[in-house]
Amino acid sequence: MSRNDQLNYWNTVANEKKFTLPIPMHLISNHLEWNASILDVGCGYGRTLNELVLEGFEQLIGVDFSSKMIERGKSLYPELDLKTLKTPALPFPDESFDAVILFAVLTCIESNEEQIALLSEIHRVLKPAGIVLISDFLLNTDPRNLDRYKKYQDIFEQYGTFKLPNGGVCRHHTLDWVRESTSTFQEISLETIQYTTMNGNPSNGYSYIGRK
Repeated sequence: MSRNDQLNYWNTVANEKKFTLPIPMHLISNHLEWNASILDVGCGYGRTLNELVLEGFEQLIGVDFSSKMIERGKSLYPELDLKTLKTPALPFPDESFDAVILFAVLTCIESNEEQIALLSEIHRVLKPAGIVLISDFLLNTDPRNLDRYKKYQDIFEQYGTFKLPNGGVCRHHTLDWVRESTSTFQEISLETIQYTTMNGNPSNGYSYIGRK
């Protein structure tokens, strides 16, 4: 699926989807001071950043490639600094942020190369010893997921990537790939968690913290 197809999907559903991934606020608070500069990549409509504001964090920026998500976020939370991401490169200088958040974003990127490119950009904009926090989805073993993994394996040439009924493409990961793709960071913690997806289904997931 092309980047434009994925963009069209998210712009189409921007006003109807409710993101449900739990925000690991205890982990954020344990590793970041209140005055930390934080970038939320794939911020959607700003749910996570709004929660951070309520916790007392102030230096916050969110970017998302869906302009409709950003429009929704500005309507819901006009005080947030939300920007539409127009290129795969992050529009910030090297070593700009104390932390970068990446919640349910890699699931929307089907190719290994594009995931690595994004993680490389995150590494670039992090300050020395900066923190990256990733929450995303792992492979499942229930019949519904096994069926769609098998159905789409030849199409996407990758096990675990599938198309949603309304057109979006998602990817579920292995822990081996999580560790491989984040190998440029020093792993602080990696926990497996049971999540509920935006469509209301249970899914295996993980929460990762790494240091530059």
